[in-house]
Amino acid sequence: MAEAALDAVRRELREFPVAARELSVPLAVPYLDEPPSPLHFYRDWVCPNRPCIIRNALQHWPALRKWSLPYLRATVGSTEVSVAVTPDGYADAVRGDRFVMPAERRLPLSHVLDVLEGRAQHPGVLYVQKQCSNLPTELPQLLPDVEPHVPWASEALVHKDHYENLYCVVSGEKHFLLHPPSDRPFIPYELYTQATYQLTEEGSFRMVDEEAMEKVPWIPLDPLAPDLARYPSYCQAQALRCTVRAGEMLYLPALWFHHVQQSHGCIAVNFWYDMEYDLKYSYFQLLDSLTKVSGLN
Repeated sequence: MAEAALDAVRRELREFPVAARELSVPLAVPYLDEPPSPLHFYRDWVCPNRPCIIRNALQHWPALRKWSLPYLRATVGSTEVSVAVTPDGYADAVRGDRFVMPAERRLPLSHVLDVLEGRAQHPGVLYVQKQCSNLPTELPQLLPDVEPHVPWASEALVHKDHYENLYCVVSGEKHFLLHPPSDRPFIPYELYTQATYQLTEEGSFRMVDEEAMEKVPWIPLDPLAPDLARYPSYCQAQALRCTVRAGEMLYLPALWFHHVQQSHGCIAVNFWYDMEYDLKYSYFQLLDSLTKVSGLN
């Protein structure tokens, strides 16, 4: 009797993403030709938890005209910045049975630009990024070139919890692979020991375990080349793929799964807004819990 009930739960979980997709997930990420009003943004995109790419939202930013490599070298080249260093360009990623975070270095931005342009060498792949706002803390000279916030989004999203993301590409391209929260039954998680890359004096990388840290739940598959023999349920998930180009802004809703690649020398600015703990959040937690206890993946 119990096993029959569990099979029924698994069946419903497999069917739920299909129904959710037909109801609210677009076949492709839609484009808006201009920024929406705060009301329309909240009503048409935030509340239904749907992504979109917004054109003509950054045209007034000086950064679009000014942020070339020569300008950055002249303006902030001598400034030391936090740089994530990995052997293969994958930061915060699963490697074998470990969840590995990048080595971190403080380097003059001019040296990073030299490596990008092939004028200098450095072991591994360098990525200038910081989760919690490296523009105000490390590169304040560049702040006049961008808006301090996105007015129509700020009006719609103030005083929320968790994260809504506005991803603004200044130069180059970002390539996104997205899954809606409703695909959770098809997306596997496993627990991994935390580790960090360390860069040796010889220029090689080694992984060092973070022994005192709890194991990290993380998605074990590469969505660009998934191992469907090991994770067969993933073939039922349907990803959205989109490219965000210079001058465009992606609204990435909270709770969406995402994988990101970028062109060489891409520059982007993120605006994070706390999301609301509403029924969407509660429903996702229920879906996540049912997926786990049912052993669906």
